[in-house]
Amino acid sequence: MATRSDLRNVAIIAHVDHGKTTLVDAMLWQSGVFRENQDVNERVMDSMDLEREKGITILAKNTAVRWVSDDGPVTLNIVDTPGHADFGGEVERALEMVDGVLLLVDASEGPLPQTRFVLRKALHKKLPVVLVVNKVDRPDSRISEIVDQTYELFLDLLDDPQADTAALDFPIVYASARAGRASLTQTPDGGLPEETDLRPLLETILKTVPAPSYTEGAPLQAHVTNLDASPYLGRLALCRIHQGRLQRGATVAWCRRDGTVEKVKVTDLLITEALDRVPADEAGPGDIVAIAGIPEITIGETLADVDAPNPLPVIHVDEPSISVTIGINTSPLSGQSGSKVTARLVKNRLDAETIGNVSIRVLDTERPEVWEVQGRGELQLAVLVEIMRREGFEITVGKPQVVTREIDGKVHEPVERVTIDVPEEYVGVVTQLLGLRKARLEQMVNHGTGWVRLDYLVPARGLIGFRTEFLTETRGTGLVHHVFEKYEPWAGELRTRPRGSLVADRRGAVTAYACFNLQERGTLFVKPGTEVYEGMIVGENSRQDDMDVNACREKKLTNVRSSTADELERLVPAKELSLEQALEFCREDECVEVTPNAIRIRKMALSQTDREKSRARARKN
Repeated sequence: MATRSDLRNVAIIAHVDHGKTTLVDAMLWQSGVFRENQDVNERVMDSMDLEREKGITILAKNTAVRWVSDDGPVTLNIVDTPGHADFGGEVERALEMVDGVLLLVDASEGPLPQTRFVLRKALHKKLPVVLVVNKVDRPDSRISEIVDQTYELFLDLLDDPQADTAALDFPIVYASARAGRASLTQTPDGGLPEETDLRPLLETILKTVPAPSYTEGAPLQAHVTNLDASPYLGRLALCRIHQGRLQRGATVAWCRRDGTVEKVKVTDLLITEALDRVPADEAGPGDIVAIAGIPEITIGETLADVDAPNPLPVIHVDEPSISVTIGINTSPLSGQSGSKVTARLVKNRLDAETIGNVSIRVLDTERPEVWEVQGRGELQLAVLVEIMRREGFEITVGKPQVVTREIDGKVHEPVERVTIDVPEEYVGVVTQLLGLRKARLEQMVNHGTGWVRLDYLVPARGLIGFRTEFLTETRGTGLVHHVFEKYEPWAGELRTRPRGSLVADRRGAVTAYACFNLQERGTLFVKPGTEVYEGMIVGENSRQDDMDVNACREKKLTNVRSSTADELERLVPAKELSLEQALEFCREDECVEVTPNAIRIRKMALSQTDREKSRARARKN
């Protein structure tokens, strides 16, 4: 086997907000990609508007860093992956492109659920790991304890006893990505690494991550791991070349998912230099390239030699665990702000999403204008809906539900591993909240700093709507992270939302006079002047039952003077729900109307009479 010593392919994996994208920024700066006086945004790899707004990475992206080592110049292809488990499909695709990983762990928070998830995937593929303890300069860092916890995580995830010794022999680098510094010697808690740049980290990557290997003279094999689009070239397929060489203008064999083989021409070939894709005449084993000219190519397929079309294994990812229904907007206000409102346009957009997102499934339902969309979690599905909203779609989204499985004749449901960090005074209320959701406490650790960490196993449906209630009860101080763990037998009925809805009984504009009276009944979601319709939810009732209310009521004016003049009343500001909060708020008989200009919660059956008939039928049954 031959190797390419001038190339390394590495992915950066970590829990969300542990500093992956910031570390890539520092690598780009120190490799000379930017001028000293160049104005560059922070987290330059997060190019989507949603990524910048939410502060998370949603799509895996790759960049190339040129580094001059003691043995000569080396190109580092670095893949920045999402940390949130909802986008785990992106992580699994990224691991198909690389030969090693950097595992980032926060020096204060330590390994969290998504750390376990991404490390499990890397160990399953037997990829070498470089542990980077990041943010060592945090005042609350506890480096030695975090390293011990990481070793425990490795031991917990390694099932094969023969693999323990090799996998546990990983190098440790202590870094501050924001400061652009790294060291191989442990720093004091809260102190900066002794080196002034990232050279120790980059040299460790070169020693630990193997160079791409290949067989001399072997026929072409290139694996499609991601898709992109160019306004000039059309669909781009991002490929990792495993064997052979790929040339611009060459005719290759396209090995499709269904087993068929078709001859196609590579019209353009691009390689990554820093943040840009530049044209190239050819690429060899180990290179990560983008090709154009095959408009229907999808993820997991293989480009091979015409005379020896040997496909690589198709990429498989974990199955979805959460689903929502998405359909056309059927409210009285439909078509007022969106340009894409028909069932055909919605279905075409959902089908297009499944091409580039391997962890999304779209299934037909009994109704021709409604589809079931399955994904990894609420955030992933909410991001899809938000992107569609910004593209001009008007849609109706149902309450998130869990995807069940039948195992040995019994219904099983997904169970999540939940890690919660809260101040000591809120431990009781959090325990009570999760107890109602049939959670099992695995571990409780008091760090001695006034904060307690709780590890739970919770049915996934118990977490739908949990985050909002959790933040309310902990006054916004608590932190919660969760990741899919396994399937377990159905846990029985769980407590639903404790309070009912305030439902508008007519169409019209909300008045301040009506709001003054309704705010005593509960929390309002609308403010004066908002257009409402019958069946639209205007607030949360303080009691358990739903209440139909007149949100458009006006004060009748007469020429009779009152003995008591009108008194000034203060109107409580309306609670504006984000898309994620609106989806969490929904009950089974409610849905969310999503348009470019508004997010409204409504009843499935808008008519009060129809809802009464449904309740009567339910009581009979």
